Amino acid sequence: MIILGCLSIAGAAALLVQVRSEATAGGVPYTDPAAVSQGAQLYEENCASCHGDALQGEADWRSRDEEGYLPAPPHDASGHTWHHPDEQLIAITTQGTEAIVGNGYRSRMIGFGDSLSSDDILAVLAFIKSTWPQDIIDQHNLINAER
Repeated sequence: MIILGCLSIAGAAALLVQVRSEATAGGVPYTDPAAVSQGAQLYEENCASCHGDALQGEADWRSRDEEGYLPAPPHDASGHTWHHPDEQLIAITTQGTEAIVGNGYRSRMIGFGDSLSSDDILAVLAFIKSTWPQDIIDQHNLINAER
């Protein structure tokens, strides 16, 4: 009986950790294998040409080019994507960087809201997030939780 009680407590604790983890994960389904797989394909079709096939971004992505644009940043752990909450990543991907930043900011990052569904955009972001190391995912989840 004591063993069953301990197992029940352990099971409840595991469920609580899972619920807390999902609650702080934001809206991106990075733990859903189907979404991640779909996102990988959509990333390859829509994002890799600028952000790299390994999410590495363009060279010297922090320095403006001769036209005044910043190159496409990496989406791997070396970039700053994970510094932004899901809500902002979804908005940037949907509407484009210029629309979100405003104030005359110029970017080549277009919005994909007219060509990808909301679920497609979530899947792309799920793929990206699924590639990050656990410590970066944990930090990103904390950023989401603060929103």
